[in-house]
Amino acid sequence: MRGIAFKVGSVLVFLAMQTFIKLAGSDIAPGQVTFCRSFFALFPIMSYLGYQGQLRSSFYTANPVGHLKRGTLGIISMGLGFYGLLHLPLPEAIALGYAMPLVAVVFAALFLGETVRIYRWSAVLFGMVGVAIISWPKLTLFREGGIHAEQAIGAISVLMASVLGGMAMIQVRRLVEEEKTATIVLYFSITAAAFSLVTVPFGWQALDLKPQLFLVAAGFCGGIAQILLTESYRHADVSTVAPFEYTSIVLGSVIAYLVFGDVPGGSTLVGTAIVVAAGIFIIYRERQLDLERRAARQAGS
Repeated sequence: MRGIAFKVGSVLVFLAMQTFIKLAGSDIAPGQVTFCRSFFALFPIMSYLGYQGQLRSSFYTANPVGHLKRGTLGIISMGLGFYGLLHLPLPEAIALGYAMPLVAVVFAALFLGETVRIYRWSAVLFGMVGVAIISWPKLTLFREGGIHAEQAIGAISVLMASVLGGMAMIQVRRLVEEEKTATIVLYFSITAAAFSLVTVPFGWQALDLKPQLFLVAAGFCGGIAQILLTESYRHADVSTVAPFEYTSIVLGSVIAYLVFGDVPGGSTLVGTAIVVAAGIFIIYRERQLDLERRAARQAGS
């Protein structure tokens, strides 16, 4: 339950990050967005570590190669996702990004040996049905003259980002077994900021004050959300928390209404009910399994 709570919190803050990036404008280079998101994320992360008295110790790691793998997967996924976010309408970008939870569940079963039973598979697929019901009426990619090349590339980029993001989740799950949350988050932001500087020759530009402030805010949100996300993997299996990525469609609808004035329609309400039902089912099922495990331990003792 604690892992699920951290996951939902991270979803909310990541949505705020996405909103700030969209408000910054679509003509900003993805590498520049990635740098701002990663560099400015260091400020809340290091402030938090300093407050906890863990700043110095967080730089120590016993697995630098693992952090490099996680950073490489994360930075490529982030860049591809930001490209899609900048060149697609927000509903399409969010909807396509929902491939990641399913990918994470599959990878968790294949590479981590996590037991994924039919109930969890069913909940994931049920949640995706709800997302499809919400997203389909809003999709514009296949209307009004067909799909544009730039949007097609954006859609492919988001799907590729989902696959790489699922692989990054698996790497984080491995790292939390031997590394502190602070160390994982700190090294990811440092690695991502450093790698994104390679893209300076590819379209970086001087920005006005308002886009700069939006990107700084996105970076701060990214740092806070990364702490929450990593902590969620410490308290629960990847295949347990991954489906709660679907809560972003509910929270995203609220943000879309407050920021952009989008009023939820009937399909949004129906789909949201399905998504919430899937999440509640997973919570109930995990609670039942936890009670069964406790009973088994007590019987064994």
